[in-house]
Amino acid sequence: MKTEVIPSYKEGLDQLRGNLKQMLPPAALASFDAYGQKLGASLSNILKVKVGDLAPSFALSNHLGQTVSLSDMLKRGKVVLVFYRGSWCPYCNLQLNQLQSVLDEIERLGANLIAISPQTPDASLSMAEKNNFKFEVLSDVGNAVAGKYTTVYRHDDAATAVLNSLGIDFNNHYGDDSSELPVPAVFVIHRGGTIAYAQSEGGDFRNRVEIAEILSALKLERH
Repeated sequence: MKTEVIPSYKEGLDQLRGNLKQMLPPAALASFDAYGQKLGASLSNILKVKVGDLAPSFALSNHLGQTVSLSDMLKRGKVVLVFYRGSWCPYCNLQLNQLQSVLDEIERLGANLIAISPQTPDASLSMAEKNNFKFEVLSDVGNAVAGKYTTVYRHDDAATAVLNSLGIDFNNHYGDDSSELPVPAVFVIHRGGTIAYAQSEGGDFRNRVEIAEILSALKLERH
C-alpha cells in the first residue's frame, strides 16, 4: 500500500453511529442495538472451521451472474473470504467499503477478496455498483456455504418489522423465505486450500474484524 492510513473499523463505527443517530428514529436504533446485544449474548462458538482446516469448497454466482469457485480463485492466489448479512446492513457496508479501500494492499499481498451473503445476485449487483466494489460479491441463497464456515441464525421477526417500517424490504433482498443470515466472519485461505486465519467478533452484528488484523494475517501467511 502507498501511504494511506489503514482504516479503523472502531473509528468508522463511531462515525457511523453518529450518522445513524441523526438518520433513524431513536426507538428504531434502540431496537436494533438491543437485538445486537441479544445476539451477542445468545450466539456462541460462531466459527464452524478453524485454522489448519481444509476450507469447504464452493461455486456461487457473482453479482454479474458468473459462477465463481473457490478452487479457481485459489489458482490466482490466497483468498480473503468475508461473510456479511446484506446491503441493507450499515455495518456490512462500512466493513466492505473499508476493505475496498485497502484492496490494492490485499492484492499486493497475493490475495483476492471475496464477499458472500445470502442476497440474490440482483441485490448483490445493486450493492456492488452503488459502492463501486472491485472484488467478487457472491450470492449464497439459503446459506449453504455460509453454514459450513460460520453460524447461521434466523433474523428476528420484530427486527424485520422495524426494517420494513423504515422502508427497507428485508425479504426482497433474499431468494428464500427462511429469514436466515450468517454471523459476520472473515477467513484467510492459502493457495493449498487450508485456512490460515479465521475470526468473528461474535453474534453482535455491530462488531467486525479490524482491517489491520486481516492485513496482518496476510503478511504472516506466505504460502
